[in-house]
Amino acid sequence: MRFLIPLGVFGLLVILLAVGLTMDPKKVPSPLIGKVAPAFDLPQLHNPSVNFSPEHFKGKVWVLNVWASWCVSCRAEHKVITRLANMKLVDIVGLDYKDEAEDGKRWLRQFGNPYTLSALDLEGKAGIDWGVYGVPETFIMGKDGLIKHKHIGPVDDKALDEEIVPLLKTLLQEPS
Repeated sequence: MRFLIPLGVFGLLVILLAVGLTMDPKKVPSPLIGKVAPAFDLPQLHNPSVNFSPEHFKGKVWVLNVWASWCVSCRAEHKVITRLANMKLVDIVGLDYKDEAEDGKRWLRQFGNPYTLSALDLEGKAGIDWGVYGVPETFIMGKDGLIKHKHIGPVDDKALDEEIVPLLKTLLQEPS
């Protein structure tokens, strides 16, 4: 009997681990979906005397892409974000996360700047409020100021074509 209890606990842990291993880490549900975007007021990367807040795009569909110059995955994603920008569907705001301004500017000069603007989140506080736990992450914002979708990890061509662009087109057709 005294061996059955530890064996039972071990069995439950094995089952929980097995279930966890079958889950896709990119499909982590965000508690912010359907909620008002967390407020922030951060300096723009290329114009630090002017701040940006999500309130500036209220009434518009837009994308917030969290990136950093030190992020290897952001490099892989960058060409896809640039392709989205070239579609000219919506404004794309970059959130340069826990990065030095000069490093972010240099990175955008080197790889191209697909963003309408980038805000500098030097300390990472805005990212934390938005539930960012790694870069890159991408948020789709509705005209109502609510977060409609969160993509964790680099956006690839498949996610852009099958998830993001169709959602943006749907949101753009909704009344204001």
